[in-house]
Amino acid sequence: MRTPRGRSWPSGGRLAGLGALGLTAALAATLVALPPGDDGGGTGAARGGDTVPVAAPARAEADNCDDQSLPPSDEDGPTIEEIKNRKVKKLVVGVDQNSFRWGYRDPNKKGGQLEGFDIDLARKIAEEIFDDRDAVVFRAIPTNERIPAIKDGRVDMVVRTMTVNCERLKDVDFSSGYFKTGQQVLAPRKSDITGYNGSLKGKKVCSAAGSIAEDELKKQSYGADISTTVPNQLDCLVRLQLGEVDAVVTDSALAAGQAAQDPAVELKGEKPFTTEYYGVAMKKGADDLVRRVNKVLADYRADKDGWKKSYDEWLRGPIGENASPPKADYRD
Repeated sequence: MRTPRGRSWPSGGRLAGLGALGLTAALAATLVALPPGDDGGGTGAARGGDTVPVAAPARAEADNCDDQSLPPSDEDGPTIEEIKNRKVKKLVVGVDQNSFRWGYRDPNKKGGQLEGFDIDLARKIAEEIFDDRDAVVFRAIPTNERIPAIKDGRVDMVVRTMTVNCERLKDVDFSSGYFKTGQQVLAPRKSDITGYNGSLKGKKVCSAAGSIAEDELKKQSYGADISTTVPNQLDCLVRLQLGEVDAVVTDSALAAGQAAQDPAVELKGEKPFTTEYYGVAMKKGADDLVRRVNKVLADYRADKDGWKKSYDEWLRGPIGENASPPKADYRD
């Protein structure tokens, strides 16, 4: 995705947290379990012959592959028709329920409803397809299960801070990018780690299995012990808080949210050491769904009550004020 470079995320801005270790451990313990109301009474995506959606590309700048997405369209096609004709008329979306401000449950609110930037976007897509923002089933998907969940039909799409890259494009398709981010180091404020550099030598570093962070650490570890991988990224923060690891490598946008939860940690380094874009991931071949999602994103970026409003509500505190959605890049 040929998108102009944007600002790097500051490490100074912090939100009033949800309470570091106790809440984090509790969230991590609820990794995959969703209340019956969130699982739509067992609604399946692509079960019994249903097919699942697809999206179009967007990727990290360093990758060398076709990253342009399909042009937007509001026309229905076979994939969308299949979704609309289900007995339970809901979109099934894989999300995170543990990422503060992206997809999470606020224990201070009644009902424990999922909320966050990615949740807003998932509801917007459901509203476009069913004319009802509540016509969506949320399924909590660990980091390392995002692609398998799409390929085996457990979900129609994944809206879960998922970076687009060439390797993933072999298995799934993506929408145009909806958020710019990059990998960065998260460590205790008092740590002598200064960023993704030689200061990691001899340190124990955690990453999520199947993540871009894991890939980057395998390419260049700077002498760190990178043997600690976990199913879900939040588990790394728990291990950091328990003193089992010295640092975490993850998306800077996610790390900013975690630093907002726990003021004892901070992002290290002046800016991310990669440039990446989050996209909505879908099954290959569902071009009509890809185009429809891109139409939603095009409108969402332009609408003052869309992308910017959601950003201001959920992410402005931990990330900063001067953010805007990346420009879409479509195939001819």
